[in-house]
Amino acid sequence: MIIECKDWKAQHDKMPPGARLRVHGTITVSHPGIVPVLVKRRIQDKSFALALELQLKQEEGMFNQVVCDKQVHIELPSDHGPIPKVDIIHDGKLIATITDIIETH
Repeated sequence: MIIECKDWKAQHDKMPPGARLRVHGTITVSHPGIVPVLVKRRIQDKSFALALELQLKQEEGMFNQVVCDKQVHIELPSDHGPIPKVDIIHDGKLIATITDIIETH
């Protein structure tokens, strides 16, 4: 399945009560019953970059075959230094890289 995605943003929020990283974007899916989910990949590379896996969950029921955009997001505790980039991977393929990470203090 080819995934179309856009509007990826990442924010490294260092405000109290604890640092966290937020990543969100828009995924185009083939019907409303598909729910995109971001999870942290089990295997990370040795750099400080973060690899996330895009998974597509199928809801129960019948759905019209209508292409639609869905928002996807993840919030993770961030207990390490600066993150140079975030890679989004689906089915073993890199579909997006975020290098412009907003930092808030």
